[in-house]
Amino acid sequence: MIDFTPNPVALVVGPLEIRWYGIAYVAAIVAGTWLAFRLARQRGERTDMLIDGLIIVAIAALIGGRAYHVIDQWAYYQNHLAQIVLPPYSGLGIYGGLFTGMLAIIWYARRKHLSFWRWADIIVPCVLLAQAVGRWGNFMNQELYGPPTNLPWGIAIQCQYRVTEFACPAGSAPTATLGQHFTPLFFYESVLSLIGVGVMLFLWRRFTAHRRLLIAGDVGLLYFVWYGVERSLLETLRSGWNWTFFGLATAQVVGLSAAAAAIVAIFIRHWWVRRHPEEGAGGPAEMIAARGSPAEPVPAT
Repeated sequence: MIDFTPNPVALVVGPLEIRWYGIAYVAAIVAGTWLAFRLARQRGERTDMLIDGLIIVAIAALIGGRAYHVIDQWAYYQNHLAQIVLPPYSGLGIYGGLFTGMLAIIWYARRKHLSFWRWADIIVPCVLLAQAVGRWGNFMNQELYGPPTNLPWGIAIQCQYRVTEFACPAGSAPTATLGQHFTPLFFYESVLSLIGVGVMLFLWRRFTAHRRLLIAGDVGLLYFVWYGVERSLLETLRSGWNWTFFGLATAQVVGLSAAAAAIVAIFIRHWWVRRHPEEGAGGPAEMIAARGSPAEPVPAT
């Protein structure tokens, strides 16, 4: 059992609090950026486009993630409107960040005349890696946990961070844990996301770059299948949702809907390629990637 309960605040400088959640967000961006540069170089893509693009996408994801969280926790924020935009920014919703981040990627690819589908195959493992790293910010905030457990890796949660279903008895100290331990859903999601990174890289190298079974963009779409199912399964262990849809957690509805839409999109794109082999899936660049022809390397600047 893990009895360590972290302090969400890493450092205080005057009136400024630096929280572990923010540090984890930055670490997630750094990890994703590192992998993005590595994959772009390996696949002969222009790495000079990455920095500007990643800054735009990170800002868009931050805005979308914050908006999703505020909607999810509106029962609280409707009485604390200033905290929506004022620090500390300790709440982000992954689906909101994914939505606005994806819109930013589409916009940037069109603006720079890049192949969206080829870059989608590069970006999705980076997003999963970033999620795997960023989820540890939830641990530092003592959030994203499931029901009580006796498993060796169960984590202690202080009374002040308990959801209503697992609230401590009246009169308990805010920092007390009462010897109880809970399912570390943040850890499960982090591990599953890391496994997803390996799966995505394997699929691209084995079946997109050399085998023609997959076409450029399939790995990008498979991300929504992987994460949609992963998150939906983990949501069954959570409690205290504020944002539901016909009794289901909205995260489950969004995740499963995204997974279904991605599967349909994959079938439609493959059908299109079979019917129009001369055009490929979205253009000649995607068809080249599907056949495994090496892209002409472009020096990094």
